[in-house]
Amino acid sequence: MGEFAGHDGAGGRTIREIARSVSRDVKAVHGDVQALEVAGRLDHTEGGHVIFPYDAVHVDFTLRKVA
Repeated sequence: MGEFAGHDGAGGRTIREIARSVSRDVKAVHGDVQALEVAGRLDHTEGGHVIFPYDAVHVDFTLRKVA
């Protein structure tokens, strides 16, 4: 998200731009963006650009081995 977070001052970015900046597949980024929009964490402009309204994100989770 570091690459993504700092580039919204100019009205957001396209999914293709985001995918290119993080070296990921456009389809995968599109799925991630949709999930984050549904969760209320991202928004988009009328022109379809993705808006990331944060300057930092902290994620905390635990992974456990399945018995």
